[in-house]
Amino acid sequence: MDGDADVATPARLMGEPARAAMLVALLDGRSLPASELAAIAGVKAPTASAHLAQLVAGGLVTDRRLGRHRYFTLAGPEVADAVEALQRIAPRQAVRSYRQSAAAERLAEARSCYDHLAGRTALRLADALVAEGSLSPLEAGNTGRILDVEGALAATLHLRAVDPDGRRPAVRGCLDWTERRPHIAGRLGAHLLDTLLAEGWVSRVAGDRSLRITDEGRPALVALR
Repeated sequence: MDGDADVATPARLMGEPARAAMLVALLDGRSLPASELAAIAGVKAPTASAHLAQLVAGGLVTDRRLGRHRYFTLAGPEVADAVEALQRIAPRQAVRSYRQSAAAERLAEARSCYDHLAGRTALRLADALVAEGSLSPLEAGNTGRILDVEGALAATLHLRAVDPDGRRPAVRGCLDWTERRPHIAGRLGAHLLDTLLAEGWVSRVAGDRSLRITDEGRPALVALR
């Protein structure tokens, strides 16, 4: 029989600024090389390697080798949830430049939260799906349900393609750390982000996990306001 959870171990790993910066950089669900994570964290390559080795040993990050390079990824959605939860209670960093201000606005509007969409755009999508009766109301941390795949927005977003079975919940409310309301996580959340990227409605932004609403996607996504 196991005892109580050892919260101090992941807290210690997340509590170092360079490691925290690396974990936040990996929140978009992609794999990044050690060199890029070192630049993001503002540390030299040997220091980054030591930090990454601790994150891998602690089960927060996984790694794989491609050629001469090692790529690192969050170990799973539960790690992303933990980092996002800390972002909700952490003090906000001061914005000291136009570049930081622009990045903060992009992140608030649309970003990836591990494998699903977050930010104001995600909340507008969730509200619209609930309003047309395609989705049950979301509650943070709780599972929800796809109620109807024939609604106009549900059909546009191909909700019929979401597998109703699986170990991971089809719908889960994930509390948005910038908007303080739940957006859509689970298999549906991942499906929505994949669909928006595939349809060219949003595109990834180099250097952070924000998403740019494209000219093709703007008419539909802005119409959800």
